[in-house]
Amino acid sequence: MSIEVKKVKASRIHKVDFDNLVFGQVFADHMLRMTYGKGKWGKPKIVPYGPLRMYPAMSTLHYGQTVFEGLKAFIAKDGAINVFRLDDHIKRFNRSCHRLCIPQVDEKVFHDSLVHLLKLEKAWIPKRKGTSLYIRPFAYATDMSLGVHVAHNYEFMVILSPVGAYYKEGFNPVKLITAIDHARSVEGGTGAVKTAGNYAASLFAAHQAQQKGFTQVLWLDSVHRNFVEEVGTMNVFFVINNELVTPHLSGTILAGMTRDSVIRLAKDWGIPVHERRIPMEEIIEASKKGALNEAFGTGTAAVISPVGGIQHKDKMITVNKGKVGKLSLKFFDAITAIQYGEKPDKFGWITKIK
Repeated sequence: MSIEVKKVKASRIHKVDFDNLVFGQVFADHMLRMTYGKGKWGKPKIVPYGPLRMYPAMSTLHYGQTVFEGLKAFIAKDGAINVFRLDDHIKRFNRSCHRLCIPQVDEKVFHDSLVHLLKLEKAWIPKRKGTSLYIRPFAYATDMSLGVHVAHNYEFMVILSPVGAYYKEGFNPVKLITAIDHARSVEGGTGAVKTAGNYAASLFAAHQAQQKGFTQVLWLDSVHRNFVEEVGTMNVFFVINNELVTPHLSGTILAGMTRDSVIRLAKDWGIPVHERRIPMEEIIEASKKGALNEAFGTGTAAVISPVGGIQHKDKMITVNKGKVGKLSLKFFDAITAIQYGEKPDKFGWITKIK
């Protein structure tokens, strides 16, 4: 695939402390860019990372017509670049575009141009275990006019960021608190897609939770404020009587790639998996009876985040004595081993770039 490439005059990579990476604060030299206008996407270009020119009336600033994705690339054991579930992320990106009335990006163009960008920026992929290159594709409306309607012009971009652990706790258990007074999404809404508005709606409750000493919010359904949905940045799983239980996909939560990976691994290992509604009363009762073996969150950024405690109203549920569970660790080790090329990829999740 022929892609126009404009390289930086001098790389900034020598200024990066790869031993002390903070999530999402350092960006690679180049980015991918593609413009939509007059009914079609233009050709992809690779250009130096830098500021964007926009006008105060740009429609996305006012009406939020924007979507994004998040995936990772790793330096594998054999020295190649491993991208985890690339094509699945591309498909989910286009599902988000469809829901937000943004023109979908040709899957092959997306795939090939991103591969080109990653080859160019291979030096920006950290090599130490536990680190990776975070890939952020996004698209947004660029019409320069006010008015609530579907835009006619769009920008598609991909930026790259070398990262370490997402949570400051690392792989240590996090503490969650349920959201009783606030709701994030409803059936028929946009909860199942990655659009900026979903995350903006979660910030107030998340900020309150962090002020109280919790890591994140555990969101409940918006009608009954009782059924578990997801954490602000992760899907959530419970191990009850040694069976895996997770909220079903009802249109209010994101169909996470790590969520799907955990489910497929569990089934492959012969662990019973149940996708269904989970009332908080069930979690509380399981905890009382000693049947709540462990809980953990799943997401691209953190992979697996063990949960050590959940505050629900006036009750504090301690999970696995606040320690990392055996199954949480097993999933984490299995997924990261595939990502770094340490174990065979029997599921076909890796796109290998040499």
